[in-house]
Amino acid sequence: MEAELNVLGEPLEPCGTDPVTGFYRDGNCNCGPEDVGNHSVCAVVTREFLAHQVAVGNDLVTPRPEWHFPGLVPGDRWCVVAARWLQAHLDGMACPVVLASTNQRALDIVPLDILQQYAADVPGDLSDLL
Repeated sequence: MEAELNVLGEPLEPCGTDPVTGFYRDGNCNCGPEDVGNHSVCAVVTREFLAHQVAVGNDLVTPRPEWHFPGLVPGDRWCVVAARWLQAHLDGMACPVVLASTNQRALDIVPLDILQQYAADVPGDLSDLL
């Protein structure tokens, strides 16, 4: 299988392992042919985002062991459905995203300039921050 790329055109970096995220529960926002929902956005979930998702019928808080889903708390990194993240953005409830860990398939739904507004990435070269 060919390595997937992130929205920056670079190799996709892991999103989260505590809890283990991804459609395939491998820690990455990989989007194979089975992932018809496009779980491509690596989100750093906030209280507001989680409440919004519950309100629109996407409960990311309640544990669902049968799906290997622990339930999320603010600060967790999770591969969310691109359309759900965009819906949260349009409703003013979007959470930060990790661009290096967000699959390029997110761009099928969410424009890069919108994702960049919510970037939570730490640059590889920290000298730019000094």
